[in-house]
Amino acid sequence: MERVYNFNAGPSAMPLDVLKEVQAEFLDFNHTGMSIVEISHRSAAYQDMQDDTIAVLKRLMHIPEGYHVIFMQGGGSMQFLMHGANFLKTRGGYLNTGVWSDKAMKAASYYGEVYEVASSKEDHFSYIPDESTFTVKDGTDYVYMTSNNTIHGTEWKTFPHVDVPLICDMSSDFLSRPVDVSQFDYIYAGVQKNVGPAGVVVGIIKDDMLQKARENLPAMLSYRTFVEHDSTYNTPPVFCIYFVNRVLHWIENQGGLQAIQKRNEKKAAIVYDAIDRSQGFYTGHATKDSRSLMNVTFNLGNADLEKEFVAAGARQNLIGIKGHRSLGGCRASIYNAVTEEACQALADFMDEFRKQH
Repeated sequence: MERVYNFNAGPSAMPLDVLKEVQAEFLDFNHTGMSIVEISHRSAAYQDMQDDTIAVLKRLMHIPEGYHVIFMQGGGSMQFLMHGANFLKTRGGYLNTGVWSDKAMKAASYYGEVYEVASSKEDHFSYIPDESTFTVKDGTDYVYMTSNNTIHGTEWKTFPHVDVPLICDMSSDFLSRPVDVSQFDYIYAGVQKNVGPAGVVVGIIKDDMLQKARENLPAMLSYRTFVEHDSTYNTPPVFCIYFVNRVLHWIENQGGLQAIQKRNEKKAAIVYDAIDRSQGFYTGHATKDSRSLMNVTFNLGNADLEKEFVAAGARQNLIGIKGHRSLGGCRASIYNAVTEEACQALADFMDEFRKQH
């Protein structure tokens, strides 16, 4: 079969070496005589794999003592609800930089007052707000942020410092670069961008933050449940966690997060350079200082031309370059597993399409 250049926003491209590894051992996981989708989550074979997954993640991210790693279901949309259920008691502050932080704020509002610490909404979420514009109210339980905004193509280059607990949705740039985990009190990430198939969320929660969580919650809404039961209170998404394990080892074998970041910066430059040299034929949505390394968003002169661009790209095996339905335009998601070759093929196509039109 012929593999395409996959620029889908999620589920998205996975490392080919990992796909081959999963394929090769699918019928017999770790000499158990069973597939990973057949073994018990109470078995030693599963527990060893989950423990190894956590250990590799801690090595890659240099997670300090005093943090718990948990695995949950429900995706980012469930986290929009869960973070509010656990931590919103008086008021929650939000750095509103896109659709997903906007949705998180609305979901959390079921549990208390929410407000914007800063926002770029008035400029169509085209930039990341400067820390000097933040307004944190007294009695704020936490500040919530989204590190990378898939729809609008913006990303925090450095993370803000606030005097209250900091919660971060890192779903779309998780493990794409090094981060200082100690800056955060709770990090979560749906894995379906950089780390695995849709179906599991990785949570990294500081013990001090966990102690502040509301106690009178249903078991499946409480972070304490996942910590106290080592993510196996209910049947975890076994295959997804196993796949994450294999991707984490792949990242480690690539040289770790610093090496991954350098490769991602090189890939992004290839596509952004095609936009910048087009003399306005392609217009980037994000301001240059806020451009995402993961999601390159841009527009052409009109919707008909964009439709033609997407169709012509598909004929050259460039898949998933249509923009999000809420924003329109075009988007190339260039997560960790997207190769430099794919980015160069896209840039070459962009140059040729511009010349033809």
